[in-house]
Order: sequence, then structure tokens, then C-alpha cells
Amino acid sequence: MISGVIVRPAAEADLVEAYEWYGQREAGLGVELIRCFDSCVQLIRRHPEIYPMIHKHVRQGVVRRFPYSVMYFTAGEDVVIISVFHAARDPRIWNRRI
Repeated sequence: MISGVIVRPAAEADLVEAYEWYGQREAGLGVELIRCFDSCVQLIRRHPEIYPMIHKHVRQGVVRRFPYSVMYFTAGEDVVIISVFHAARDPRIWNRRI
């Protein structure tokens, strides 16, 4: 099992932006996004190889109920999250974060 989770600043900014967007659409929806993101991250911590590898050493976890993916890789005993990525965005954006 993974011991730590490192969320890079760009990934944190992605999540904050999504939280604010959903929070403006409907009360409590931003909080639900965070809960679903946290569930995805906990699954990744327990089973880091559960999601498919999509580019070199980067894997793509899926956030339940929302059109977001968690792009991550493992480094030793840590998971490094490089992006919280909306499905409609250009994948070259997260690819530059590797």
C-alpha cells in the first residue's frame, strides 16, 4: 500500500477550479466533487495499479459521478497526482506536467 499522496500545485489548482465551478452551479455539488475525488484517491492509495497506464508511467483514475480523471504515478511509496483533468480538455495540457 502507498504511504503518502503528493498533490502537485497544478493538480490542486485544477481541483479548486472544478470545486468552485460546481459550487456555483448547485449548493453542495462542489463538496460532492471533493468527496468523489477523495474516494478515488483512497482507492489509488490502496491499489495503485488498479487504473490503466495511459502514458509512459502515468495512470488515469476516474472520479465517480463527475467527468474528471486523476492523472498520477507512483514514486517509491508515494502517489504523485499531476492533474485533476476534465474529460473535455485537451490532453496535451496534463501531458506537459509530466
